[in-house]
Amino acid sequence: MPVSTPQQVRTRRLSRATTIKEVAARAGVSVATVSRALNGVGPIKQGTLQRVHDAAKSLRFIPHSGARSLSTRTTHTVGLVLPDLHGEFFSEVIRGADLAARRHGYHLLVSGSHNNRNDMTAVLRAMRGRVDGLMLMTPELGVDAVLDELPHQMPVVTVNAEAKHFSSITIDNYGGAQTVVRHLAGIGHKRIAFICGPSANADAAERSRGYRDACQHNGVVCSTSLEVGGDFSEAAGYAAAMKMIELSPRPTAIFAANDAMAIGALFALRESGISVPEGMALVGFDDIPIARYVTPRLTTVAVAIAELGRRAFELLHQSIGNNKTSRRPPRETLATTLVVRESCGAMAAAAKRNRRSTGGKS
Repeated sequence: MPVSTPQQVRTRRLSRATTIKEVAARAGVSVATVSRALNGVGPIKQGTLQRVHDAAKSLRFIPHSGARSLSTRTTHTVGLVLPDLHGEFFSEVIRGADLAARRHGYHLLVSGSHNNRNDMTAVLRAMRGRVDGLMLMTPELGVDAVLDELPHQMPVVTVNAEAKHFSSITIDNYGGAQTVVRHLAGIGHKRIAFICGPSANADAAERSRGYRDACQHNGVVCSTSLEVGGDFSEAAGYAAAMKMIELSPRPTAIFAANDAMAIGALFALRESGISVPEGMALVGFDDIPIARYVTPRLTTVAVAIAELGRRAFELLHQSIGNNKTSRRPPRETLATTLVVRESCGAMAAAAKRNRRSTGGKS
């Protein structure tokens, strides 16, 4: 029988997973001692601890997360389930949650539900046993639709949706939309068109409600003809703006329920030869990073999107390991702020008034 060379032995070892028994043999200790050393459980001498870690490193041993969770009852991993993983809004939520998780020594497991109940069920089943808690954003499905799939006593935080038994964090969508209408009315607009979000989406519904209520209380024309449906995509904003251009009389301002649709509307107006803001004022919602780099820069409602992810994790972290049943789970509402840039025309109007007051002198 041919004798294997040291290189061949190393190659065979790297082609398969090293076992904990091999680490124990290399360190000259029991398997139980290796488990305690790598999991940081129980007292162990410093010299023994060092030998185990050196052996694990030399053998390139990676502890099995499932086996480790059985012994420690934790995975130090949390799940984040979003409607979609595409777009700047969701990437900012992930970034905020991930930064907060890493500061606390947790890993983030991210998946998309695609606003589909079957996909959501599959995602939650896949995460069962792998995470210590869940952050759920289900603006279209609703939390009630997935309650039966949630593991018993699993810490859960809902994002942009409220559920009776869970902690939650939401955005002040209603107040933000009202602020936009008041601002546009304040600079003279009476016909403000609105590009709605998806009809089943909770965020979109609150932004629509804020728009309608503010129109009624600020002397702005209220008409369903000024509302066009959308789905939060650039293409929907483009299509909606094309329809609004054909209205007679034409609106003097467009308020889009998110920035992506506002940017789509901006391209439609530009292709149609309508300048922004001179020919049409334009406002979005969310303040995604690209909003400040389009031309003209987009006036929008700022949501601290990364902060939404960060606070969702912090609420979840408070719940993990807390076995006490709270009658009133923590609920937070993230404030919104109107960010005035060039696309609404207010900055140009202010500059014009300033020139008049100074007699044209700067």
